[in-house]
Amino acid sequence: MESREVLLEQLRAAPDALLLIEELQQNIAKEAKERQKFYELVHENIKAEFINGEIILHSPVKMRHWEVSANLSALLISYVKTNRLGKVGVEKVMIRLTRNDYEPDICFFAQEKVKNFTADQMLFPAPDFVVEIISPSTEKVDRHEKFIDYAAHGVGEYWIIDPDKQTLEQYSLEGRSYQLQQKLVKKGMVESLVVNGFEVDLAILFT
Repeated sequence: MESREVLLEQLRAAPDALLLIEELQQNIAKEAKERQKFYELVHENIKAEFINGEIILHSPVKMRHWEVSANLSALLISYVKTNRLGKVGVEKVMIRLTRNDYEPDICFFAQEKVKNFTADQMLFPAPDFVVEIISPSTEKVDRHEKFIDYAAHGVGEYWIIDPDKQTLEQYSLEGRSYQLQQKLVKKGMVESLVVNGFEVDLAILFT
């Protein structure tokens, strides 16, 4: 049974279920006020995310991180633009989900979503494909909160890249959760399941 179903079953079985729901609603209302403060705080020079009621500020990334990001995003942007598949966002694109706000390292929006975007838009819906490049300070969130949240909001494919270990994990959405398709170490080809025809050699990412 999936964790979501387990939680729902526990809630249904709880004698004080209505009181728990009421308390949760109060917490969510309080969280909404904090989220509004977050929108007033952030600007283009700050990398920040709003996760489970908390504002998370991120420190500058190490060179191995931004090199992988630059290598992959350059290839993906070129491919998507050439084939007119949609748009690629890098680093400072704010994704607004039902509870949380994220700034993925790399994300892709298919043309169907892009046609509704405006030039002045600052908050965007769930992408179709997300890449997170982990670090010791972000790994827990990337593998837990974001892993669950991206899946719940229909992000069709999720890559987790570890620049220190030179690994890439490819996950695809099956139902409401992600399933690992493959894990590559230092070398090998990975082909996107969402960005039709896009593939990349790991050796290129880590050079």
